[in-house]
Amino acid sequence: MAYLELKDIHKSYHVDKQEFKVLKGIDSQFERGEFVSILGESGGGKTTLMNIIAGLDSKYDGDVILNGNSLKLDSNKQLDEYRRNTIGFIFQSFNLVSHLSILDNVKVSLEMTKLSHKEQDERARELLQKVGLGDHLKKYPNQLSGGQKQRVSIARALASDPDIIIADEPTGALDAQNTDDILKLMNEIAEDGKLVIAVTHSQVVADYGTRVVHLADGKIDKDTHLKEAFPLPNKEKSIKSRTAKMSSVIKMAFRHFSYNLKRNLLIMFGAAIGIFSVIFMLGLGNGVKGYINHEIYSQINPSAVQISKKVNTDDEQPNPNKIALNDSDVNRIKKVNNVQKVEKGSYQVGGQVQSKGKNATVQYVQSYYDGAVLTKNIKRGTTPKGDNEIIINKSTAQKFNKKHPYDVAGKKVTLFMNVIDSKKQPHLLKKKFKVSGVTNDSNPAAYPTYDGMKEMFKAGNLPFNANVLSAKVQGGVKNVQPAQDKIKAMKDSNGKARYQLAGAGSIIETLNTYINLAVYVLAAIAGISLLVSAIMIIVVLYISVAERTKEIGILRALGFSRRNIRWLFISEAIFLGFFSSVFSVIISYLLQAGVNNLSTSGIGYSIMQVSPGNAIFGIVVSVVICLLAALAPSGKAAKVDPVVSLSAE
Repeated sequence: MAYLELKDIHKSYHVDKQEFKVLKGIDSQFERGEFVSILGESGGGKTTLMNIIAGLDSKYDGDVILNGNSLKLDSNKQLDEYRRNTIGFIFQSFNLVSHLSILDNVKVSLEMTKLSHKEQDERARELLQKVGLGDHLKKYPNQLSGGQKQRVSIARALASDPDIIIADEPTGALDAQNTDDILKLMNEIAEDGKLVIAVTHSQVVADYGTRVVHLADGKIDKDTHLKEAFPLPNKEKSIKSRTAKMSSVIKMAFRHFSYNLKRNLLIMFGAAIGIFSVIFMLGLGNGVKGYINHEIYSQINPSAVQISKKVNTDDEQPNPNKIALNDSDVNRIKKVNNVQKVEKGSYQVGGQVQSKGKNATVQYVQSYYDGAVLTKNIKRGTTPKGDNEIIINKSTAQKFNKKHPYDVAGKKVTLFMNVIDSKKQPHLLKKKFKVSGVTNDSNPAAYPTYDGMKEMFKAGNLPFNANVLSAKVQGGVKNVQPAQDKIKAMKDSNGKARYQLAGAGSIIETLNTYINLAVYVLAAIAGISLLVSAIMIIVVLYISVAERTKEIGILRALGFSRRNIRWLFISEAIFLGFFSSVFSVIISYLLQAGVNNLSTSGIGYSIMQVSPGNAIFGIVVSVVICLLAALAPSGKAAKVDPVVSLSAE
């Protein structure tokens, strides 16, 4: 049984629905140890027959049998494996990968073997030494002569120890001396027990081998044995093939990325603009929100949460009994995580403060609680104590002493309040208080003690109940929001919300929601530039596929699978996305430093705050966009016909 057998091979091409027959029934047998020259004129079908033997072209009639096994019905994956394990290529135009050194060009074939990286490196160096290029390992193809390039091609063809070496016009681009050297090497390959098939129109090449098969008009018209085939050495194949590892594909993608670094830097700059815009908006939003919260927190205690009963919003004057809070409410709030203490309080809308015939209207009267007024904001006096002290703000005190409002501290004033009883009847309550302190707050309000307000209701013969609770949260601002969320989640017996939050805490939460919404809208608008970036990446990758058509054909001929080719281009897109996003993050932090330097000197606050989360978000989004953008171009690259791509210029 012959090692390689061709049975009645027919091949036609169709152009404009017209059939052109190239091979018209090829029958032949080949053995290992032979150096066979397929001779014939241009257009006689030599290259077509080579592609069929090599498993690059499976659209033919007839059969190719290797060691008794037909290749006709093999899938694309099986043909890839056949080329990896059995076929080594030597091309007329050398077909070296331009962005790889000659050492790496040889190692491309070895990436599809089970050899370790160290063993791959050693074998590649050994083969290059064997073909006389041991001193040129780090050179690139454009630094070599034609003869040297062909030697690299031979070393690469031998790398995975294939049984068949196919040479397509191996000396067509060489001078006489290099031709003789290459033919000697090919003869040595045949002596080593391999089947060497050289497709040529040169009689010099044909006379060098052991056998000449002459094609004419798509048929074998002469088959001449010049000498006996070389005896097969007594050794087994030592190198086993496998599909290229993902790490090898990624490494190759990175080498191409680095080789075209200048162009890729321009692409990265364009892609970085979109990511930078989004990161900038998110960082600016963080800063604006932080600044507003900082300003509010400088006026109020952020760890104090005010709680009241949830009431019907349509009821302008709710029944005092329905909004009353008792000890069970206090105990319920105390059980919330990080709530340190809970104080009962009373809140009344509107009131008047009177002193020596002068009146000052306040927006609300709130019983004083721990944190109602920041100590640093009390510019004169102290917090109220007992049942006869009150604290007022500067704008209220100015009604009594315009030039020196803080001098009102220690003076006597009368507080008036209009309240509604359970029958919705109005009552005017009043009581004299001593002003314990004056704050610099701009909001006109009065803070008597809880006991003081209780005395006012008692004097007016009205029942007094707490209608607000003040909860102090420990552990910093980070614990305030979780505590507020748990309080708002509490339900009454009807399954409705039991409490609502009032005061600064709820205002800040609402304000932050609006700020976040505005930031996300602006970031989304800025994100439109990401679409432009994606389109640019798609265009660049399509151009790259077109530019590297020949390279795709080389890799497919060497045994790279369609999946390997797809991931080669996807990996390059991921590199573009990752490095462009890293570039945009660096620019964002540099700009942040400049902007914050100006804002700190102006308003005393860093107005731009790019968080690590923003940076990671930008990187992830960039990589995902580039990954999606690469799907179509990489799919096109994977579907490139290796026969067509190898003939591309």
